[in-house]
Amino acid sequence: MGLEFDSFTLAASTTDLSEEPAAREFADAIEFRMDLASEPLAALEAYDERVASTPDSVPILATNRAAWEGGEAADDGRLETLAAAARFDAVEAIDIELESLRAGATAATDARKAARERDVSVVVSAHDFEATPRAVEMRETLTEACEYGDVGKLAVTAADREDALAVLTVTHQLTAAGHDVATMAMGEAGSHTRAVAPVYGSRIGYAPVVPERATAPGQYDLETLAELVERLQAASPSAA
Repeated sequence: MGLEFDSFTLAASTTDLSEEPAAREFADAIEFRMDLASEPLAALEAYDERVASTPDSVPILATNRAAWEGGEAADDGRLETLAAAARFDAVEAIDIELESLRAGATAATDARKAARERDVSVVVSAHDFEATPRAVEMRETLTEACEYGDVGKLAVTAADREDALAVLTVTHQLTAAGHDVATMAMGEAGSHTRAVAPVYGSRIGYAPVVPERATAPGQYDLETLAELVERLQAASPSAA
């Protein structure tokens, strides 16, 4: 059974799966940044073995981010490695870039198929590290991402509060339309959206296990984000 994302999921980001015990108290999943790890498949194999004897271990959302989307993985073999990750029992979700699926890349389609065959959830993501697109463009991107995957993820860069408000508005609109989305605005002006977006329906939040190794600008530390989301959702009982 893959991650269902039927409520908010807090993913602790790491490049080192041995850090997982430190995340258990606050995280619902581990985002394993395969592109930043030296031997990611070997690490997943070892984690699978540990999970068998440690039932309270958290499941993995595997990400092998392309260099052109803010990661460090070279395109050669990247998606094939992600597909291989989906075969490990501990991996309950994978992240595939929307642009790879849009382009009709065989490797992207195969990775998505491998996940489906294993009942592994698929997060389809898009990132804008320069700006916040117009609201209509964000809605279109998220709608398309949701057509390919179980959750459509969009991370943009906010220059001001107006950008942050646009992200929250789009999140609410897509959620009201029945889509499962994960949204956030990167950068100082948008950092609060990481805590506030779940109130408007965002299904996934990200925070580093080790604060000094944040994988995106504006991330809170894990404990802080967990506390903020919990308090805000408690104060907004109608939140998804």
